[in-house]
Amino acid sequence: MNKKTSATSSLTRRASLAAIVASAVALVAFTAPVASFADDKSIKVGIMSGEDEDVWRVVTAQAAKEGLTIETVVFNDYTQPNEALERGEIDANAFQHKPYLDNQVEQHGYHIVPVGYTAVWPIGLYSKKHKAVSEIAEGATIGVPNDPSNEGRALRVLQNEGIIKLKDGTGILATVTDISDNSKNVEIKELDAGVVGRAIEDLDAAVVNTDWALKSGLSAADRIAQEPIADNPYRNFIAVKQGSENEAWVKTLVSSYQNDAVKAEFDKVYKGTGVSAY
Repeated sequence: MNKKTSATSSLTRRASLAAIVASAVALVAFTAPVASFADDKSIKVGIMSGEDEDVWRVVTAQAAKEGLTIETVVFNDYTQPNEALERGEIDANAFQHKPYLDNQVEQHGYHIVPVGYTAVWPIGLYSKKHKAVSEIAEGATIGVPNDPSNEGRALRVLQNEGIIKLKDGTGILATVTDISDNSKNVEIKELDAGVVGRAIEDLDAAVVNTDWALKSGLSAADRIAQEPIADNPYRNFIAVKQGSENEAWVKTLVSSYQNDAVKAEFDKVYKGTGVSAY
């Protein structure tokens, strides 16, 4: 009888202990913080070489606070980041505006969508030989980027300054064949976007993307005209592969860029030549 009672008591104590442990585990499971969606999540983001590398170091630090690890993949050619994204070699890129992406999608059938704006770099007309547009003489040679979206953008700057006129109804992808009036008989020299700024000494003037102007040693003092900033269709953005745009890490990636810490670094690096656009 005593043995039976002892065994029963032992079983009762074990059952009670198990219940307490189970309750404790359940309580911990209920009250413990839910792991962030981004725990151990790592992504690769394609960016262009240069000043943006400094900006993205801050973006990477901001993302790390939210549990998202970013590895930046640096490119030197504008055609490479979209190709890499389409192939799945990277998860996102940040280097382009909508007219450029639209042209790339039309040419290559990419499945890429914008998910968050970053900044705009107003394209400008630069010269080492003239201090004002009015000084550009008849027969002058003016360089422009030769990729479709930036060439159209450059030609619009020249039109705004009265140097040329484009045909009515010409879209944003204008080329030299769309020039309807060239009363100054200027020669428009089409060059690679990364080359046109470096060729400035051999030109009377050149329309240069701001990032390439900085890389080419050009400054605001060399800029004699600039496109408007208000309602600018050339805002750059972060892009991802279609189908990924609603994933949680995308929201974290965008917010990791769109904040005061990144803006401060952006302003420091680009010295006012670029403007945050979100």
